[in-house]
Amino acid sequence: MSGPAAAGGSAAGSGPDPRVPVVTIDGPSGSGKGTVSRLLVRHLGWHLLDSGALYRLVAHAGTLAGLAPDDEPGHARLALQMHVLFDPDATGEERIWLADRDVTAALREEAAGAGASRVAVWPAVRSALLARQHAAARPPGLIADGRDMGTVVFPQAQLKIFLTASPEERAQRRYKQLKEKDSSVSLAALSREIAERDRRDATRPVAPLVPASDAIVLDSTALDAAAVTERVLAHGRARGLWGVVA
Repeated sequence: MSGPAAAGGSAAGSGPDPRVPVVTIDGPSGSGKGTVSRLLVRHLGWHLLDSGALYRLVAHAGTLAGLAPDDEPGHARLALQMHVLFDPDATGEERIWLADRDVTAALREEAAGAGASRVAVWPAVRSALLARQHAAARPPGLIADGRDMGTVVFPQAQLKIFLTASPEERAQRRYKQLKEKDSSVSLAALSREIAERDRRDATRPVAPLVPASDAIVLDSTALDAAAVTERVLAHGRARGLWGVVA
């Protein structure tokens, strides 16, 4: 499952449904949080919030609309008004639609990640997206993947994970991922971009990238995604969020 299945319109709302269990998976780029979140969704049958995709969508929508890169009010308006659909294709792979345009491939490019980091520092954009994120909390539960899920968006979450890995390992993972699509990708350039994104995300005045005070910090440098997923499942079982799952 993924969510919200469709999202558009106003940011008005009173917050997430307190009856819906939420697990937050925060961490920097390349820490594996997206892969782990999807594995958890597969195990549990819960909904998924890919908050990074929302910020990538705002940046991409701004580009399509011809907005200046520093136009915060314009991007905030797009964040409120854009119609978004997260919809799996026939193979089960998630497709992301902006109005009637399939933007899945564009959002996976490195430029989209840089754009997301740029617009994510703007309070007006973050505020505009908050209700969309809260709306993703639907039964039977939500796995929320992002950078401030446990600190800002879902501070009441029953389980908060902060996933990290060494900068070198994160650059290698991203390099392997992109090399399959673009043979010209540079590991050195990726390392620089990740370091710059880390600096920007950790020092932004609004919702900086830091673990929540009650988060469990997991270092995935020497672990694969399956091993990290098993650890998160174990923490959830210990808190009574679910029983033994396949």
